[in-house]
Amino acid sequence: MAVVSPSETANKGRSDLIAYATLSLISIFCAIPFFWVLLASLDGNAQLFLHWPEQWTFANYIRVFTKEDGAKWLFNSLFVVGGATLLVMVLSGLGGYALSRTRAWWKLPFLYAILLIRVLPPTALVVPLYKFLLTLNNAEAAVLRPIFGSYARDIMRWTGFIDGYLGLILVLATMQLPLALWIMKTFFDGLPRDYEEAALMDGATLIQRIRRVLIPLALPGLAAAGLFAFMSAWGDFLLPLILLSSPELQTLPLGLFRAFLRINEIDYGLLTALAFIYLLPAVVAFGFARRFLVQTFSGGVKG
Repeated sequence: MAVVSPSETANKGRSDLIAYATLSLISIFCAIPFFWVLLASLDGNAQLFLHWPEQWTFANYIRVFTKEDGAKWLFNSLFVVGGATLLVMVLSGLGGYALSRTRAWWKLPFLYAILLIRVLPPTALVVPLYKFLLTLNNAEAAVLRPIFGSYARDIMRWTGFIDGYLGLILVLATMQLPLALWIMKTFFDGLPRDYEEAALMDGATLIQRIRRVLIPLALPGLAAAGLFAFMSAWGDFLLPLILLSSPELQTLPLGLFRAFLRINEIDYGLLTALAFIYLLPAVVAFGFARRFLVQTFSGGVKG
């Protein structure tokens, strides 16, 4: 057994102290902007600099939902990003399982090819994407207008490819799907086939194997893929700006941007209240998926 001298113990103690002090300073530096947003949003006299509020108030949040379209912006963001995340989880789960269990020469080239969607900058995709969606939108309008008349416009707010929920959901899901497919494919690679074979030996049908074996085992991977998709789509500003023009369809990032431009004098209280509302769903989603993330990236499924 090695004997540790007092000087080595002292050196290790100093190294640990320096490491903890450095990490603490970095943590404080990263946390300051969040504290400023939170405190300023509750301050009746919010300012640019961090300070303790003299007058605590919820007036800024009340203004977001009464004098601004905060509730509508929040609903639009949750509906669009939630729909895109759900679509990504379903497609990446099915696609990841198929890619993991299939033996084909084209599998690896295909996986690298779909990553091109993530490599290309969104600004390079916007014009051809908008042109393609506009063609689909015109075709849909040509079908709906003769059938539903004046109601076609209301229907296309939900199903339209331009200035409609459906188009933005599909585009956001498409942008997030490649990374999710890689996550799920890698996750299923780590799942032993013994589980499925044991269920098959017990006489389970395909639906029963999917519902009782695969879905419970795949939950950590799905949560990780869904979280990454949600976080990326939630912070997207360019695609909603290009694809949505009606004020009633605006998302939270667009609402925050327009609130910032509309006022002559910067209203820090209103902007920080909007910013905190914008941050909250992402924090809740991370808190919900954190347990699954730890399980996914620390060895997958055991049992």
